[in-house]
Amino acid sequence: MTRSLLSLLSAVLLAGAARADEPKPTSYPDAAQLQRMTARFAPVDLQVDTSKLPANEKRALAKMVQAAQLMDTLFLRQVWAGNETLLLELVQDTTPLGRARLHAFLLNKGPWSRLDEARPFIPGVPAKPEEGNFYPAGATKADLEKWVKALPETQQREATGFYTTLRRAPDGKLISVPFSVEYQGELVQAAQLLREAAALTQQPTLKAFLSARADAFLSNDYYASDVAWMELDATVEPTIGPYEVYEDNWFNYKAAFEAFITLRDDAETQKLSRFSSELQGLENALPIDPKMRNPKLGALAPIRVVNSVFSSGDANRGVQTAAFNLPNDERVTAEKGSKRVMLKNVQEAKFQRVLQPIAKVALAAKDRKDVSFEAFFTHILMHELMHGLGPHNISVSGKETTVRQALQSSSSAIEEAKADISGLWALQQLVNKGSLDKALERTMYTTYLASMFRSIRFGVDEAHGKGVALQLNYFLDTGAVKVNADGTFAIVPEKIQASVTDLTKQLMELQGRGDRAQAEALLAKLGVVRPEVKRVLDRLQNVPVDIEPRFVTADQLVREFGGSEPTKP
Repeated sequence: MTRSLLSLLSAVLLAGAARADEPKPTSYPDAAQLQRMTARFAPVDLQVDTSKLPANEKRALAKMVQAAQLMDTLFLRQVWAGNETLLLELVQDTTPLGRARLHAFLLNKGPWSRLDEARPFIPGVPAKPEEGNFYPAGATKADLEKWVKALPETQQREATGFYTTLRRAPDGKLISVPFSVEYQGELVQAAQLLREAAALTQQPTLKAFLSARADAFLSNDYYASDVAWMELDATVEPTIGPYEVYEDNWFNYKAAFEAFITLRDDAETQKLSRFSSELQGLENALPIDPKMRNPKLGALAPIRVVNSVFSSGDANRGVQTAAFNLPNDERVTAEKGSKRVMLKNVQEAKFQRVLQPIAKVALAAKDRKDVSFEAFFTHILMHELMHGLGPHNISVSGKETTVRQALQSSSSAIEEAKADISGLWALQQLVNKGSLDKALERTMYTTYLASMFRSIRFGVDEAHGKGVALQLNYFLDTGAVKVNADGTFAIVPEKIQASVTDLTKQLMELQGRGDRAQAEALLAKLGVVRPEVKRVLDRLQNVPVDIEPRFVTADQLVREFGGSEPTKP
């Protein structure tokens, strides 16, 4: 069990949270069934070489890991108000069933299976709240929309912003509560640990980011620390704070806490740095209405290849993140750009333990040779790069807004689909230009086809899975992908490029218009698992869906420099 979850237990005894009424289902998995469910995540030891770090940097790294552990506590609370009390109950149950439930709970960060349409696996819990724990109990989505619309513009921005919860005041009226107040206890601790790390490191930009992020935890103003993170140039690459909005399935407004504590791979980072210079050219060539293109992208577009030492919160629940593109604050991305971070050791584990076995089932024998790690790795990079391209700040009915706010709950799945499909489009542009080897054209589409089955297994109730289902069904409908007589899938070379370009245009222009109705209709039609796809998925029962990282290097660092027990049993 992680140190953060152990520390959470003591907090639960003081803070507790009410459990909700049990939903209608009456059948729950027993210990053996739960073990089969958790076996879909292949255990992988994530080891990172820290031998070249000076002692002071190792001590700083250990402090960062300890701060990151607190993000688990906050994320659990953001997912559901009852998570903390339930965790305490599970820890006290030492039966085989209790142990199996605890393992599943820690994997999923709650009592719902993230691979099984959020079905509960523990009695006595409600359906997974779509709104997370960001909004008042008993409030409806319509109540909140009406309240927000009646606010002055400044208060609207605060209410719909990343870093507030909405609660009821003692008089029953709705109010915005800053994260710095809502989560004050843990954020004060995390800020102190980051300041201790800043005092230890001798790397100026790392010191600057850690100090700025510590300040942000207490002030609730994350702008300066996001800029400092963009300018970070150090051997240690920490990402910690509230970022992604996947848990807010009502509006995609509210950011969840997470952390990635990593070490930079300088050699691999240098190889990929040339991609940054290609971004404006790709933006200028996007197959969309020219009015929707950005004539001047943010000046900074750093790419970092790193190896993961520790991750937590929204960064370590269910399916593991392979790469990310941050920050999400549109002010920062417009002014400074965004940073793409590639988790190389995580991607290698996914490729070996998951993608290669999937290819043996989903693809014909003659196509399996074209599944390559280089194509897998490069498309993930381009996916992250393309998050920063295309429409972001838009105007809808004369009002300035963002794609995220306009599309609300459909924005995450559409954005993930857009990054995937436009990533393929961009790779083809760079191959055509000669910036990438022509050999990639042979491997990238087939590798991505195999990877689509990997992502759909995450579940179509999840943004990435739904976005990939949309793409695969579009390919099937346009003839860019075919189903062979034996049920395997194959790329149709003469049709795939046009299909990729057309879907890139459709998704980006939908975003540029802020067309929520079309986004919802498209996801309802194509964001589903069709019978021919399900037949392949059924044949993947013995292939892991993803990995379960064991942070052995983080354990060692915390034992040696943090004076605490390991993060996992």
